[in-house]
Amino acid sequence: MSRDLSVVGRALSAPARSVMLNLLMDGSERPATELAAAAGVGAPGASEHLAVLVDAGLVSVTRRGRQRFYHLADAAVAAALEQLGHLCPPAPVITYRQTRQARELARARLCYDHLAGRLGVALTQSMQDMAWLRSDADLTVTTRGRQALALIGIDATSSAASRRPLSRTCPDWTERRPHLGGRLGAMIASHAISSAWVARSTHGRGLTVTPAGVLAFQAHWHVPADVFLLPLAATDA
Repeated sequence: MSRDLSVVGRALSAPARSVMLNLLMDGSERPATELAAAAGVGAPGASEHLAVLVDAGLVSVTRRGRQRFYHLADAAVAAALEQLGHLCPPAPVITYRQTRQARELARARLCYDHLAGRLGVALTQSMQDMAWLRSDADLTVTTRGRQALALIGIDATSSAASRRPLSRTCPDWTERRPHLGGRLGAMIASHAISSAWVARSTHGRGLTVTPAGVLAFQAHWHVPADVFLLPLAATDA
């Protein structure tokens, strides 16, 4: 059966909606006012843009009192958007703040609910090098990996109750290499946040790796020190 891709194409055709989707790519739930401010549109325009995204099945909305909070429909939408990022040019960067945000995104960010960017790719590669994950299409967790992750405080056992796979590859649009997704990717990200190894940005979906996080990622995953440095901007080269 053929699919009508034009429905999604129309939903993605407005720059304002692209900004909104990029903000929601970290799995967060945000009010319409915040999304409107980020996209540079007024309340009526934001409502129209968000309605298009909801109708296309890309975004879901939850009511809380008089406010509406928006979030990506599910992990499959996030994965599809991350994959689509390979085909899209970077958004134009005008200000220094935008330049820094782009560099922070490339270093470490959330892809829905798991780690992405240089940090996510480095963790994935390290787990393959240490034989915690098999280098197959699903990044299957090994017995050695389950044991090692358990010592860190992460339960990597399978669960028949969950329809989401324990582990899977997720394409990384900045690194052009896969990072770890699935429930295990989400558990590692959640553990990193609750352990204060990474902190969410107040102005986007980038992550800041804390000093404790640098030590933890190097001790447990042997992540190289240069992963934690901000990539050079084009003007720095």
